[in-house]
Amino acid sequence: MTLLTYWSVTTALTVGVDRDLDSQATVLLNRTVDPFYLTNLEGEIQQFKAFHPDTRVSISPPGWSFSRGDVIPVGGEVHSAAGSEGRSVRTVGNERILSRSDSVGGTVVLAKDMKATHDLITTLASVLLIIAASGTMLAIAAGTLVATAGLKPLKRLQRAVDYVAETDDLRPIAVQGNDEIAQLTRSFNKMLGVLQESRTRQSQLVADAGHELKTPLTSMRTNIEFLMMLNRPGMGERISQQDRRDLERDVLAQMTELSTLIGDLIDLSREDAGETAREPVELDAVMESSLERVRRRRSDIDFDVDLIPWNLVGDQFSLGRATLNLLDNAAKWSPPGGVVRVRMTPLSDDRVQLSFADSGPGIPPGDRTRVFERFYRSPEARSQPGSGLGLAIVKQTVVRHGGTVRVEESDDGGTMVVMELPGKPQVEASR
Repeated sequence: MTLLTYWSVTTALTVGVDRDLDSQATVLLNRTVDPFYLTNLEGEIQQFKAFHPDTRVSISPPGWSFSRGDVIPVGGEVHSAAGSEGRSVRTVGNERILSRSDSVGGTVVLAKDMKATHDLITTLASVLLIIAASGTMLAIAAGTLVATAGLKPLKRLQRAVDYVAETDDLRPIAVQGNDEIAQLTRSFNKMLGVLQESRTRQSQLVADAGHELKTPLTSMRTNIEFLMMLNRPGMGERISQQDRRDLERDVLAQMTELSTLIGDLIDLSREDAGETAREPVELDAVMESSLERVRRRRSDIDFDVDLIPWNLVGDQFSLGRATLNLLDNAAKWSPPGGVVRVRMTPLSDDRVQLSFADSGPGIPPGDRTRVFERFYRSPEARSQPGSGLGLAIVKQTVVRHGGTVRVEESDDGGTMVVMELPGKPQVEASR
């Protein structure tokens, strides 16, 4: 931009000089045809130079073979051919020389001293150079300020991230403004929230597991220590054989309860991790596999089942465990000779409903939302075997697959668990 300005101004000044010289040459040429002008040509030339002290002049009137005035090197023939007009402009040394001839043979040569113009151009170049340098420095300073101001939120975010890494404190970072940095901070806060939630779940799981494991372990240890004491010489006669068998049976039951609890904890931590691979799953096939296992355990109740072919993408193991838990619960609370009713009903082209209804005592309305909490057991359920984790595993699995689960009352007053899952119907039945 500076070079363009310099070139434009220099060109404009040169063109202006040429225009002035051309105008002066035209006036002088017109006067060379005046005889009275020619009688005092030397005086006229001196008068012209008096008004234009920086310009030299040479005049050759029409028909003259010589010129009057200054000797000006024009670098070629001054006179033009008869009957034609000529004009030439060139720079010789520090002068701008214009040669002008008319059709009657008159010629005027003007040489203007360009020192003042060159000084002006030099001054202009210096000024432009200073302006360009100042502009460059100003741009660098402004860019540094803008970069510093722009990087300040990033540095603040970096300090916050370093603080989280060093202190393990997952509190959200303060959001300032509404620009891209603020959006990045919000996204980072969401990540911190997810991490905090995951950590809370892990801590809660460890705390709950420790609490739940403590009771069966303490009871089992007490019974085992008592059995070990009875095996010492002279101690076996203190209890009857029936009491000893009952004690041994209690130990086996406590071991079974402990194994079930550990298995449920493993399944729950697996659901918390959420890192299982997704694959195409035939939900009706998963249901039939779970039904087959429950039928073997409870041959004293009937299962009224209505399934439809349905596919979805998910974790087959988790879905199998969830449906098995629901079927086990329904079978556990149904009396001998009772009926467990299982239905699969399409709600739309991409949604299916599964219902598991039993003939048991049902769940009070106040407990229907709490039964999905970890380790929660209603007063009626505490006399039954179980860890209180089955329905928590079910809910976590269903939510992770984009579904919902709720508890309602069945037609005969028992419990009905309703589960909704995404997917699509199969073109052909899988079974």
